[in-house]
Amino acid sequence: MYTDDIVVPRMLYGAVLGSDYAHARILSYDTTAAEALPGVKVVLTGAKLDGKLYGKCIEDEPILATGKVRYVGEPVAAVAAVDRATAKQALQLIEIQYEELPAVFDAEEALAADAPPIHEDRMRYGGRVPPLDNPNLASSTGFQEGDVEAAWAQCDVIVEDTYETPAQQHMYLEPCSTLAVYDRAADQLTLWTATQGVFIVQYAIAKWLGLPMSKVRVIAPYIGGAFGGKGGLTNQPIAAALAVAAAAPVKLTYSREDDMTMMKSRHPSRIYMRTGAKQDGTLVAREARIYLNTGAYADEGPFVNAIAAGFSRGPYRIPNFKTEAWCVYTNRLKAGGMRGFGVPQANYASELQLDAIANKLGLDPIELRMKNALVTGDKFLGGQNVDHGTVIGCLEAVRQASNWETRRAKRAVQPGKRRGIGVASAAHVCAMNGAGATIKLNEDGTLTVNTGAVDVGQGSDTALSQLAAGVLGVSLDQIKYAAPDTDFSPYNHQTGGSRTTYTVGVAVERASEHARDQIFEHAGEMLECSVDDLELRPGGLVGVKGVPAKQLPFTAIAKRALFNVGGPIMGTANWVYEAEKFDPKRTLTAGFAPNAVGVFYFAALVVEVDVDEATGKVEIVEAWSAHDVGRAINPGAVAGQIQGGLVQGFGLALIEELLWDEGRLVNPSMMDYKVPGAMDVPYEIHAIILEDPEKTGPFGARGVGEIPVNLAAPAICNAIEDAIGAKLTTIPATGERVLRAML
Repeated sequence: MYTDDIVVPRMLYGAVLGSDYAHARILSYDTTAAEALPGVKVVLTGAKLDGKLYGKCIEDEPILATGKVRYVGEPVAAVAAVDRATAKQALQLIEIQYEELPAVFDAEEALAADAPPIHEDRMRYGGRVPPLDNPNLASSTGFQEGDVEAAWAQCDVIVEDTYETPAQQHMYLEPCSTLAVYDRAADQLTLWTATQGVFIVQYAIAKWLGLPMSKVRVIAPYIGGAFGGKGGLTNQPIAAALAVAAAAPVKLTYSREDDMTMMKSRHPSRIYMRTGAKQDGTLVAREARIYLNTGAYADEGPFVNAIAAGFSRGPYRIPNFKTEAWCVYTNRLKAGGMRGFGVPQANYASELQLDAIANKLGLDPIELRMKNALVTGDKFLGGQNVDHGTVIGCLEAVRQASNWETRRAKRAVQPGKRRGIGVASAAHVCAMNGAGATIKLNEDGTLTVNTGAVDVGQGSDTALSQLAAGVLGVSLDQIKYAAPDTDFSPYNHQTGGSRTTYTVGVAVERASEHARDQIFEHAGEMLECSVDDLELRPGGLVGVKGVPAKQLPFTAIAKRALFNVGGPIMGTANWVYEAEKFDPKRTLTAGFAPNAVGVFYFAALVVEVDVDEATGKVEIVEAWSAHDVGRAINPGAVAGQIQGGLVQGFGLALIEELLWDEGRLVNPSMMDYKVPGAMDVPYEIHAIILEDPEKTGPFGARGVGEIPVNLAAPAICNAIEDAIGAKLTTIPATGERVLRAML
């Protein structure tokens, strides 16, 4: 059951009116006709709200536009009515007078001195990012190691280019949806919502309403995909505002067009990069300038910007490195966190530069990467230890699996086609932030796992249940997983950052161990033996070592604890990942930069493509991707994450791109915005799982969810260049762009 499936008594339906202008001052509202329409209960505008701003990084966004609008589609009014049709009809009756203002849509142009100001109050905004005296700059980040300027003289070859990546839509199957129920007598708000983090929503809504967090309850039913698009806040504030104003339940479910024009996308980027190497292929220096277009509001942009800057070095040893990155406001749809979190953009430029160096030096691209790859004991940016340097292992695995040397030498394909093969490697991080878990032994011998972690389709409910089952020695059918609910679940930051199996998994593992210790204590008293003499046996049994007949079922232990001792057996654990801090003597930082990252993990991809000489259309023939996941808790789900992430990356590389005409999105539907279908995906995507256990992870596990996306675009574009002898520095690599490169 998804949010939109839930129906409660007296429920109203919400609808939202978007701006027709990219940048305009709001002069007046007239909601008289809409309010008079039979069936309409509430009409809200920014003028009727308190003007508070919210935002995960920068508090820059109103619930409904106040004072002016900053992008086409920005919510300016909302209606609650007895049915969706009436609510939609009421939107057409709202009259708003605007004074159109000059707009800017390009990130670099927005930083020009004469650019129209988008956020005149930038200096006064609250949030995690320090105020900046620039109305169009959300944040900036800089990293520097070594002496880049001096290092260029040491280079035998230098490559330099400009790279552009598009705005990609998250395109989850379930559009954003929230059901808000407000109890005026108790001053209590309950939200059922499609979200990646129930506690983030709880905190933000409580802050806006001026309520204690205990007065806001957030429940996550099943979620139909997210990929970062349902991180932070989506339409919960508008649904909550309507419910409070109407004193009635309000369900607000976006249409696909509403979702695409009002929510967020991946950050489009422009990256200037320069890399130098010695004649033998040893990387010496790199310099990068990154511009991320965050649209009208920052959302998670400053974090994405910082991660993109840091990972623009790639999974390689580059002793002299300098990067500057700017997260820039423009008059387009806001951009936020999306699978890969800035690394797909940075890694695209980085990996194309590796191939450019290999081509200039006449080196094998895989050999070049292996020569410079981070290994165990190396330092990543900031001096942080690389405890598992498995890039070489991943590259070796895809080289062997793909029969790399033979395929590179063989070019014979059907007439009119050119075949090429390309490679890319990548780094990412998991862990981050905190999580809690409880494990309750029920009277029937089953166990209930409760974490607050939202399964957005990646299978975390199963993986976390497996971890509990593994510690407690029971089969998976004896584990129940509780839905995330802020009234009952222990705290978890949110699903995202490849952190759930690792971070929440550690909490589950420790809570399970706590429950197991209590089970043993009770069993020891019941069996009149020391807990050191006990062992877990299949089927939910505790027995005495070496005495097969002497054992007890979990049901007997649970009933003793519940009825004789006075309480259930419940294991609890709270855990926060403590990252290694940046070393300021090694890495200089500027602007908004993280002072630590998480646990590193690595992957590599080889892709073979055919390019049609007549149309430029690129067909992916086969793909091989190797990932060091530490330990695969659920190998099937891990393979699914690798394959699914690659397919999403194939879309970024070849076909997906949000297109605007003077700020107006021209393809806001699945009819006009294409995502990969069955015919766009190769028959064989070989997911190669490597396991080098992570000593701090649950059963040795690390992350896997995001890194596949980081690999796809550069590997495909390197394969295209191998096929046609021309490089593409702008994606998606549409047939038109490829054909133009061939001519």
